[in-house]
Amino acid sequence: SLMYHRFEENKYPSTNIKINDFKKHLKILENNQIRFINPKNFENELKNNKKQRKVLLTIDDGFMSFYKNAWPVLKEKKIPFILFISTREVGVTNYMTWNQIRELDKENFVEIGNHSHSHEYLVDENKDLITADIEKSISIFKKELGKNSLFFSYPFGEYSLEFKDIIKSFGFKYALGQHSGVMDETKDFYELPRFPINEKYGEIKRFNSITKTLPFKYKKITPSEKYLLQSKNPPTVKIEFYENIKNLKSLGCYSNEGNKWRQSDIKFDNQNLLTIRISEKFIGERGRINCSLRDNSGFWRWLGLQYVISDK
Repeated sequence: SLMYHRFEENKYPSTNIKINDFKKHLKILENNQIRFINPKNFENELKNNKKQRKVLLTIDDGFMSFYKNAWPVLKEKKIPFILFISTREVGVTNYMTWNQIRELDKENFVEIGNHSHSHEYLVDENKDLITADIEKSISIFKKELGKNSLFFSYPFGEYSLEFKDIIKSFGFKYALGQHSGVMDETKDFYELPRFPINEKYGEIKRFNSITKTLPFKYKKITPSEKYLLQSKNPPTVKIEFYENIKNLKSLGCYSNEGNKWRQSDIKFDNQNLLTIRISEKFIGERGRINCSLRDNSGFWRWLGLQYVISDK
């Protein structure tokens, strides 16, 4: 799955993609016979016809630059996607209006997903505030579109076990983060990965490498809590992989511990149980770990983890 935000807003390189690069991305996917999946058929596509390479295209926030620059391209080609909307921002300067969103919603290849009401750092808030925010977004969705979406995108890709439980309780079926990785039927439907794309990470060479990634199937990751209190920082991470992954012990992991990317100290406790030992605390707002394994086919198995670092 790919995640975009702004299109041709070049003063925001960390969330922007140049429209010509976006068109090149679409062409690369087409040339590699990677099929865009319709979100309305998402689960069926995830579980069936696994030899067909597929991509879920997502766009967060509903900026006007998406509507002006990318929507005409997607509409002409009828490329399916999810547009995630934070309801508070609709109609504000530089954001799409409800009339424009309804225009998209009429198309059977478009899904309007829920991205909260306020788009604040909700993961840091208490349960009542998070619940009220999501409740408000759902109420506005129903008023403006006649329905809520089954898809939710966590603001900033940040979630905790409590936040996940709130999203489940409101009837969402799928929730997407911003940790890199490849979706498959074994993934937690409330922690689905996406590759964030921007000017730096949308560079053509890197984009080509993303098209050569495969899922890294695992049974369990501990700790399951991605909201990391200082008393639990750094975490000792254990990943229990599925059996029969070829060359599993050749994998490598990197983390941004101590605010500097470096190779992680790893060891296998048994055939399929990996321990990642982080020696320094994660600094800043997010801690990340990426593990990869070169597959015999020339592709890469890829697994990304993201932790929200609490100041408590």
